[in-house]
Amino acid sequence: MKVVLFCGGYGMRMRNGDASDVPKPMAMVGPRPLIWHVMRYYAHFGHTEFILCLGYGAHHIKEFFLNYQETTSNDFVLRNGKAELLSTDIADWSISFVQTGLESAIGERLRRVRPHLEGDEMFLANYADVLTDAPLPEMIERFSNSDAGASMMVVPPQSSFHCVEMGEDGRIGALTPVSEMPLWENGGYFVLRQEVFDHIPAGGDLVADGCGELAKQGKLLAYPYRGFWKPTDTVKERVQLDEAYAHGDRPWALWEHEPAPVGIA
Repeated sequence: MKVVLFCGGYGMRMRNGDASDVPKPMAMVGPRPLIWHVMRYYAHFGHTEFILCLGYGAHHIKEFFLNYQETTSNDFVLRNGKAELLSTDIADWSISFVQTGLESAIGERLRRVRPHLEGDEMFLANYADVLTDAPLPEMIERFSNSDAGASMMVVPPQSSFHCVEMGEDGRIGALTPVSEMPLWENGGYFVLRQEVFDHIPAGGDLVADGCGELAKQGKLLAYPYRGFWKPTDTVKERVQLDEAYAHGDRPWALWEHEPAPVGIA
């Protein structure tokens, strides 16, 4: 299945005061950017056709792949001054780079790459800035066996704050961590059918418009997941991921500690 990655936003919540125009998916986690980790996750399950919805800082993403150095994350033999790779990361990937506008909403970005999805009943989509170890084949199979037009992975709230139960007299009766509330939030991993395009107007949003309308029709499927899921909405979250990578704590890197699923090279 093709994988659509939304990687053209400004990522303002992750800014740390500098004037860099590097888009959020290009923030580094270890020796590679976030978008690479997300793509490796999909490639681990055999999905190696990528469509990148570019916008802000697009040249950084283009330059990364155009000047990609396989030796950074693969073993190799240096013989007669030339590197002979013992393995590769992206040699079998197909990546389409599509400029979808600087100010476009996610839904509009998806609309603009629709020609690249012709003939595909289903496809995958992702914000390119969230890492997980979720079982993708199970997510896809569950959606495939339904009549839903879209599926989104949902996760428990990640906030460290507490919800307060307060009486009329202002006295607090209980404190409950937000993460323990019976709530779920959008996890950013989508499986979609062409039907979703019927509900996204020009300039519209994937979630508010496309998924919102499908939800009204009872055709939006949730995939609840309580395992590893880590966003990078802030500098702090990105730094935590980078530090975890440095200490070998990277559960999202399934390609490092799990064999590829049977039938997938």
